[in-house]
Amino acid sequence: MEKAIIGRHEEIRRLKNYVASDHSEFIAVYGRRRVGKTFLIKELFDSSFTFRLTGRENARMGDELMNFSYAMQDYFGIDTLPKDWTEAFRMLSRAIEHLSEGPKIIFIDELPWLDTPKSKFVGALEFFWNSWAYYRRDIKLIVCGSATTWMLNKIINARGGLHNRTTHQLLLLPFTLRETEIYFQQRGFEYSRPEIISCYMSMGGIPYYLSLFENSKSVAENINALCFDRKGELIHEFDRLYKSIFKRGENHLAVISALSNVGKGMTRYDIIANAKLSNNGNLSTILNELEACDFIRSYVPFGKKKKDKLYQIIDQFTLFFFHFMRNKNTADEKDYWMKRMNTPAYYTWCGYAFEIVCLHHINQIVEGLGISGTIYSPCSWIYRPTDAVRSDAMADEDLKTGAQIDLLIDRNDKTITVCEMKYSDNLYTIDINYNERVQARLRTFRSVTKTKKSLAVAYVTPQGLTNNMYARRAIKQITAEQLFK
Repeated sequence: MEKAIIGRHEEIRRLKNYVASDHSEFIAVYGRRRVGKTFLIKELFDSSFTFRLTGRENARMGDELMNFSYAMQDYFGIDTLPKDWTEAFRMLSRAIEHLSEGPKIIFIDELPWLDTPKSKFVGALEFFWNSWAYYRRDIKLIVCGSATTWMLNKIINARGGLHNRTTHQLLLLPFTLRETEIYFQQRGFEYSRPEIISCYMSMGGIPYYLSLFENSKSVAENINALCFDRKGELIHEFDRLYKSIFKRGENHLAVISALSNVGKGMTRYDIIANAKLSNNGNLSTILNELEACDFIRSYVPFGKKKKDKLYQIIDQFTLFFFHFMRNKNTADEKDYWMKRMNTPAYYTWCGYAFEIVCLHHINQIVEGLGISGTIYSPCSWIYRPTDAVRSDAMADEDLKTGAQIDLLIDRNDKTITVCEMKYSDNLYTIDINYNERVQARLRTFRSVTKTKKSLAVAYVTPQGLTNNMYARRAIKQITAEQLFK
């Protein structure tokens, strides 16, 4: 069965070790909706489950308990409807006590949905683990759910009876470019790497989204059918995505909406002003939850302090939604997506979306640069001139205009690699004008930061650079070949 699993090598290794341990384990698997949590657990342990229960979305407590009763019938032949969750877990523990030796794998999927109002589900789960399962040596309790904030707050970072009770936490991330390529290859697709990059820029590495693609259609045709046809399966995915992950997600969406208007990120105070939120601990929680779910990242620009931290959207589908799907009336327009391709708005999005793809593949870029043996820190740098500098006749002309470098790799060998990430359908050509802009940025960077380190320019492009005098000055070219490793 494991041959069907794409990637996930470290996760598989860890899960197998947990199940083989000589003591009870409480394992929380979390990650955003559609990332493949259930699939991974089922493929690994489906034939070994002692008991498996899946919560039902928006069901009442009575319906969830009936669901539990059906599972008890399937696994133990016990036909009893418990009156509450304490009794339910007591029934489960008593049934397991009569089993022979060996690990007892209990898989509870969509755990947050079981926590219905006034159900006292979490308290019953606490009692089940703390009073019984923990003291045995053979219980392997695996729980997961798409409501990531619930998983973080009620299980992983719980402050009550489950505080520090999970023995392991496993975050499942989207596929990499290479894993996406393998996924398509195993299903008979013949997409080229540039096509897969264009797919990744809109869909990210989300297995469920990729599973909706048809191999008789091009990447563009699939995106059009899924996202812009009135019957498209991803037409309403954005709303479902955020509602499933955040039970009270209005403020989360307000933050995401604010960030969608500024590609390179916002400070906390910019978010407060644009999203009209209060500056309190609740905002900190929202930002932490969005980052934990891999929707945004936070980073401190080069030479700045922690208070200057920026927040930036890095979820590919979210970016695609805000650029093209939100407020678009596409129901009566045939081939909506194909008509938008090759427009200025499309290429603007391509440039930014490709930069986010690169941020998701920093390890591959570092490996391609041949600097993985050094200690390094990826970051960005932004310079905005003050009014005084702009009006100063004696000031250097480079300092009178703003400058920005989207990816710096600050190394401990007295070198900073400046990565120019450029999207192009073909070879990217560095002409004299663009070369001068790059050199001006480097001069401004050195003047503002006062760095004594050497600056080395590298280009990250899908298909490489046109061979000219400017391309030959780059210390390294990173292409799809490196990004797909």
